Amino acid sequence: MKGNEKLLAVLNQLLADELTAINQYMVHSEMCDNWGYDKLHKAIEGQAKDEMHHAEWLIQRILFLEGTPIVSKLNPIKVGTTVLEIITGDQEAELSAVRAYNDAIALGHEVGDQASVDLLTRILKMEEDHVDWAEMQRAQIEQMGLENYLTNQTRGATD
Repeated sequence: MKGNEKLLAVLNQLLADELTAINQYMVHSEMCDNWGYDKLHKAIEGQAKDEMHHAEWLIQRILFLEGTPIVSKLNPIKVGTTVLEIITGDQEAELSAVRAYNDAIALGHEVGDQASVDLLTRILKMEEDHVDWAEMQRAQIEQMGLENYLTNQTRGATD
């Protein structure tokens, strides 16, 4: 089924965003693991896996619409150097993703592609969950202080 060219271009841009997020989150996850912050490592790794699913779903949709998935394009990756920079940078990326998905959903409605709208809405909800997670982490840092927060992220911390 031949898809709308403008929507296909947007889907490919979203794919680039997701592929970039995968790389950024994997680096951040491994940094947290290297620092001994096991809980952060696992949480960020989980988000990277979510982004992998998003990329997979976008590729499937682009192919269904007879487009060509562009998997060689990445946006600049922003690697944090501290836990707070990691969480803040990832939150900014997620907020940008929320805006991009809302715009893509509006375009999907405009061109009458409800199936793409449904997919984009599914991904949007997951991106909003990532924003919520980052907001919770930043609130915890603010409320308990960075040192106490980091203590709770270590392998030895109780669940």
